[in-house]
Amino acid sequence: MITIVIAEDHQALIDGIKLALNLEPDIEVIGEANDGEELIKLVRLQKPHVVLTDIRMPKCDGITATRTIKEEFPMIQVVAFSMFDQAEAVSQMREAGASGYIMKNSSLAKVVEAIRTVAKNETFFDTSIVADKTGVNQEEIVLSKREKEILRLIGEGNSSNEISEILSIGKSTVDTHRKNILKKLSIQGKSDLVRFAVERKYDFD
Repeated sequence: MITIVIAEDHQALIDGIKLALNLEPDIEVIGEANDGEELIKLVRLQKPHVVLTDIRMPKCDGITATRTIKEEFPMIQVVAFSMFDQAEAVSQMREAGASGYIMKNSSLAKVVEAIRTVAKNETFFDTSIVADKTGVNQEEIVLSKREKEILRLIGEGNSSNEISEILSIGKSTVDTHRKNILKKLSIQGKSDLVRFAVERKYDFD
């Protein structure tokens, strides 16, 4: 029997996955968590064979949680279950110790396949993952430390006023940095910058 813990901040998604996995005779869901800290505590208590985790979660993201889990329990296999399909996100989860990575729009059959595959100490990475949908090569981006800070804060949903307060700089300075970031990334509008920042959030921590 493959025991599994699911971590996802949307309970409805957890419930849907559990319903599907309950039909599989060789898989048993033994716990669920809605944030990274809860996931780590649950893993320490239950010690499942496989962890299925989102990347973006409250309190502690999936990358950090995966790193902690693999350091404490190397034999536990982790599968990322995410909306992020950028190569950088996949790379960071792989470096943290994940054995698998699948998209949230994957079929339930693929979720089951991923779980069974990593349980055999093999890897499973979704073939639908593309290198980059933004058209911007990460290696060609040269941002200053301050620009990276601002881009990360934009990705976390902060306005220019909020960023100026967080970094203790003027709003006009934030706006200047935003214009420079737009130019460097060859991005035209505010909405595209926000989308890029959200998708690349973990690249600029």
